[in-house]
Amino acid sequence: MEIGITSFVETTPDVHTGKLISHAQRLREVVEEIVLADQVGLDVFGIGEHHRKDYAASSPAVVLSAAAPLTKRIRLTSAVTVLSSADPVRVFQDFATLDGLSNGRAEIMAGRGSFIESFPLFGYNLNDYEELFEEHLELLLTIQKSERVTWRGGHRPAINDLGVYPRPVQNPLPIWIGSGGNQDSVVRAGLLGLPLTLAIIGGSPRQFAPLVELYKKAAVHAGHDVSRLKVGSHSLGFVAEDTELAANTFFPSTQAGMNKIGRERGWSHYSRASFDSARGLEGAMYVGDPSYVAEKIIHLRKHVGITRFMMYVPISTMPHDQVMRAIELLGTEVAPRVREEIAKWEAETQQEA
Repeated sequence: MEIGITSFVETTPDVHTGKLISHAQRLREVVEEIVLADQVGLDVFGIGEHHRKDYAASSPAVVLSAAAPLTKRIRLTSAVTVLSSADPVRVFQDFATLDGLSNGRAEIMAGRGSFIESFPLFGYNLNDYEELFEEHLELLLTIQKSERVTWRGGHRPAINDLGVYPRPVQNPLPIWIGSGGNQDSVVRAGLLGLPLTLAIIGGSPRQFAPLVELYKKAAVHAGHDVSRLKVGSHSLGFVAEDTELAANTFFPSTQAGMNKIGRERGWSHYSRASFDSARGLEGAMYVGDPSYVAEKIIHLRKHVGITRFMMYVPISTMPHDQVMRAIELLGTEVAPRVREEIAKWEAETQQEA
């Protein structure tokens, strides 16, 4: 069971002071968060690509590369790379470079993205949303498999027997599919035999169990070894010494962030009642003391089949020291409990089989 952090490197006004930090400051802070995550034994840190004023990380590979020489063990991934509006050649080159700098710890998480600012920014037509992702993923996987590439598609100029460099340390460079729970994307990942990350940010995580099964069935149908495939979750969360402290600390910025996006998308007002419901055992938010958060992650593993848990923190802007403390607790107290309990559970399951 892998445990890590996801960050979108948000820069919104502090809900208590109204202060807005610069993109530069937030970028430096997230590098410190990655370094700490490595020091406390977390397995992975993911940076999400966005092209908006309220997010500082338009280039996850660059941010992760800043942390690569300062870390030793932690895996470094995008979460996600908006592949529909990115050149797959450049994506591969950027992450192969990160892979070299980190000595084999880079990953790409490819997704379509839930924001659309990158499409007009890079000159892509939103009407081609689905076709672009499928075509760009095909090219990215072609580059992953071969140093020299010959390829032709409908939206990007063809490549005729050209080399793509640098080559990564890992062979192959891991490529995950990030999905919000769309059945087609889950089936695609399974048929391709690619690891899958689900954004489990609302409702009950148990609702995603059928999608995990669908993913595995697609993988089996395509002849892939299901036992080698990983399934991750990207879920909102925060850890503090006490559960009520965690909830009271995390709610204000979470509410601000949810309502900001909600106004853009027509969602209803995000209330404390919604927040408290989501942090219950069957909810999709992992907020509490180390024991409670560990219990929820174990519950997710047993009932949904998740093998990698990534806690998305912070939502909106929170004081840097609070985020650092949450990362510390996740690594030093939550992760060991989860790993120990899951190891026991898996051993018992194998004996029963």
